[in-house]
Amino acid sequence: MNYTLDFTPVLDGLPNLLWACLGTFTLAICGMLLAIVIGIGGVILRQSQFKPLRWLVIGFVELIRNTPFLVQIFFIYFALPLAGIRLDPTPTAIIALGINGGAYAIEIIRGGVQSISKGQTEAGLALGLHKAQVFRLIILKPALRTIYPSLTSQFILLTLTTSIASAISAYELTSVSQRIESDSFRSFEVYFTVTAFYLVISWVMMRIFAFFSARYFSYPLR
Repeated sequence: MNYTLDFTPVLDGLPNLLWACLGTFTLAICGMLLAIVIGIGGVILRQSQFKPLRWLVIGFVELIRNTPFLVQIFFIYFALPLAGIRLDPTPTAIIALGINGGAYAIEIIRGGVQSISKGQTEAGLALGLHKAQVFRLIILKPALRTIYPSLTSQFILLTLTTSIASAISAYELTSVSQRIESDSFRSFEVYFTVTAFYLVISWVMMRIFAFFSARYFSYPLR
């Protein structure tokens, strides 16, 4: 069976694909920011003296890490409306990405925090720093330096996970490519191009992380 390549539908849809790349970046960056907030907040609660809070964080992490992302995003988009909470596809995708990434970020950040010796914490308190200052300056910043490669690798994975948001028709690269493919039936050409786009997106994200690594942590990230 002969197959003739025809990239005309891809070229015709190129402006939409480029805008969809921007949509993918938007989902990824917003999801990462939410994941960082959840990760840091979860670590703080995980260290609480109040046991129910600690168990709540542990339960959250286990629930998210042991269920598929597709089920999580479907739950937010299809199940929550039954409770009166209705969200559009893009906010749903951002929240789902943030929650999913946050669960992994909690464990990654917690590992970095635990690598900081108690002596450093005690020294900070002895110097008259508040607990919040000790956590921010003495614990969190050195911990982030240690875990930065692992955290950024997780965020690259989160960027690629945005493709699953196509299941709820969020505006991103995979969703737009599916529409072009369904209209043209040029599956090979469309998904070959989309694969190249995802490689470029991943490379750009790695370069961004490398810049912040060299700028704020004083070591190169390859």
